[in-house]
Amino acid sequence: MVKNKDPFAALRFPEFLSLISGNLVITAALLIQEVLLGYELYKITKNPLILGLIGLAEALPYISLALFGGHFADKMDKKKIMKWSLTVIIFCSIVLVYVFKIRTDITENQLLLLVFGFICIIGFAKGFYNPAASSLKAFLTPREVYSNAASWGSTFWQVGAVLGPGIAGFLYAQIGLVSTLNFVVFLLILNFFIISTITKKGLISEQTSDKNIWQSIREGFDFVFNSKILFYSISLDLVAVLFGGVVAILPVFAEDILKVGPQGLGILRAAPSLGAILTIFATTIISPTDKAWRNMIIAVTGFGLATLVFAISTNFILSVVMLFFTGAFDSISVVIRQTILQVVPPEHMRGRVVSVNSIFVTSSNEIGAFESGLAASLFGTVPSVLLGGGFTIIIIIIVFLKSKELMNLKL
Repeated sequence: MVKNKDPFAALRFPEFLSLISGNLVITAALLIQEVLLGYELYKITKNPLILGLIGLAEALPYISLALFGGHFADKMDKKKIMKWSLTVIIFCSIVLVYVFKIRTDITENQLLLLVFGFICIIGFAKGFYNPAASSLKAFLTPREVYSNAASWGSTFWQVGAVLGPGIAGFLYAQIGLVSTLNFVVFLLILNFFIISTITKKGLISEQTSDKNIWQSIREGFDFVFNSKILFYSISLDLVAVLFGGVVAILPVFAEDILKVGPQGLGILRAAPSLGAILTIFATTIISPTDKAWRNMIIAVTGFGLATLVFAISTNFILSVVMLFFTGAFDSISVVIRQTILQVVPPEHMRGRVVSVNSIFVTSSNEIGAFESGLAASLFGTVPSVLLGGGFTIIIIIIVFLKSKELMNLKL
């Protein structure tokens, strides 16, 4: 690892700071919403598969539109795309507040249908919002600080990921479900005003505008699959999150295994992100992009091992510590991958490359949530996590053996 000359370099660009501040706010808001909906629906149904279906309801629409979102992010005003998408997310969140206000007047099946339906629409909107936001980032800082920008962008995202789950359980206990969902709406509106302060639109690519949408999307896929560092980094993260993630079924651990209630659930959900924040902050000073692939392999291996220990733990403190380490190791791979996404693709293709990355990595959080819920319902909670963590370690070994030529790569 190498020491950065100016650890705060990227933060000296106000519009970049606005963008990542907005990302912090929307991340916290949507995670509060996710935690509350998951916990409430699990309390109602006592079925861990419901937790997986929440993730699937958002992931499937996201996957179906992310590639188109990447095409339009390369072709159109990125800020305008973000604002329209966010408007849809705000509307859906307001409707979810109303749904739980009339909870006693509707059946359980009607409640589930409405919640899943509006989560789907949020997934559609994120399919446009995320590629636009990710590709705009590169236009707000000079190329020489991309690695530092990736660290700070990930840090702000992780702060949101800590605050969201961390305060969700406490807000639920103190002010109730509906009031907390109203707070989510407030945060989303706040993000709308934050991103409105950004004046740069990002590149409107002439190289994209003369191609039809299918040619444009295929170019993005071809670029990713022909770049070893992109393909292997996406593959590793996909497997780790898809099979090694446990976040979606933490309500089961909180309620039935560790017996710590909603406040304990908040701590469990916040632990990975707290580990990530501290580690990512360290990467703003000491960059992991020197010998990036070696560090990536080490980080994903550490993530898998910490997951295995968490699976067999019945002690709340040990469980929190292991989740902390999953976040710490994962954050290193996130910084490396985000730097790759900024440095490797040419400017006119960055939105499409980001969208390809999103359908395999970002959406893997939601697909992984479904896999976790389904596996827990089929094999039991602890055995399903052990199987997922073990499979992750096996895939890491295979990828390592196939990618030795990347071990000394510097970004």
